[in-house]
Amino acid sequence: MNRFALFAGLKLRSVRRLAYAVPAVVLPFFFADVAHAEFRVCNGTQNLVGVAIGYRAKDGWVSEGWWQVPATTCATLIEGELQSRYYYLYAEDAARGGRWTGDINMCVAENEFKIVGVKDCFARGYQQMGFKEYDTGRQGSWMVQLSDTPATQESQN
Repeated sequence: MNRFALFAGLKLRSVRRLAYAVPAVVLPFFFADVAHAEFRVCNGTQNLVGVAIGYRAKDGWVSEGWWQVPATTCATLIEGELQSRYYYLYAEDAARGGRWTGDINMCVAENEFKIVGVKDCFARGYQQMGFKEYDTGRQGSWMVQLSDTPATQESQN
């Protein structure tokens, strides 16, 4: 069967309409994944990095982790349109013990966690770590680049 046999029963004008309609319908689906909203962390180091994020939710302050981000890869921590202006990040280099920290204290746990509240971390059986604040300016997407050298480590998408 040749490639035009599919259209054998259609008039030429109908085929032309179909030829214009298919790209108009298919192209939005093809490009839909290219510019979607999210909070991403990219690991520009040569080591595995563990990442935790903090943010303000309806229930109060939340911290959650751990995302394991292999060397030279990225991970999506929050999928969809960002709901807050400020997000907080803490990360550890699994091999060398280096850390990306900040001045905002939040709770973390040894294993996978989602913790509501930032007070009394030790009394509740958690550890307390300093998270770095990222002001997204209410952008729908944000990316943080972790690197071995001090540099600008945040960007808009």
